[in-house]
Amino acid sequence: MPSDVKIKIDDMPRLRKKLDDLCSKANQAALAKWSLVLAKHILDLSQYDYLKDEIILSGFAVNEAWQNGSASVNDVRKAAFKVHELAKKSEDKLTKAALRVAGHAVATVHMKEHAIVASDYAIKAINLKYPENKFEVKQERKWQINTLRVLIK
Repeated sequence: MPSDVKIKIDDMPRLRKKLDDLCSKANQAALAKWSLVLAKHILDLSQYDYLKDEIILSGFAVNEAWQNGSASVNDVRKAAFKVHELAKKSEDKLTKAALRVAGHAVATVHMKEHAIVASDYAIKAINLKYPENKFEVKQERKWQINTLRVLIK
């Protein structure tokens, strides 16, 4: 059964369902890795310089540490909350959406469902950057699907 969309986005439901199906078949480690790739992709698209942001870098690092068996889920949750605090404080809508992608990407270690929520926030970022542009939404969903397929093979 497909997961519910928790935010308002202009999406391509057929492609989201395809991604949701892939997410449900992927293991937690693959989704954690994919979510970080997605977050970096969207942060770059939003022109947010995450490489200079210790909160983001720390969140990504703790997610990767969990993937390597050297961090706890609790460590990851704390890091994800810090990223979400950054998003909450952001006044720019595109930056806020991109930071939500990052927060949910980090939190994917906690629950697999955060991966699809991160992907939905990525679509929200696309909607904000390219208003009413179904082509860009389609390209983003295809990128998400293809990138996840590569990681789960």
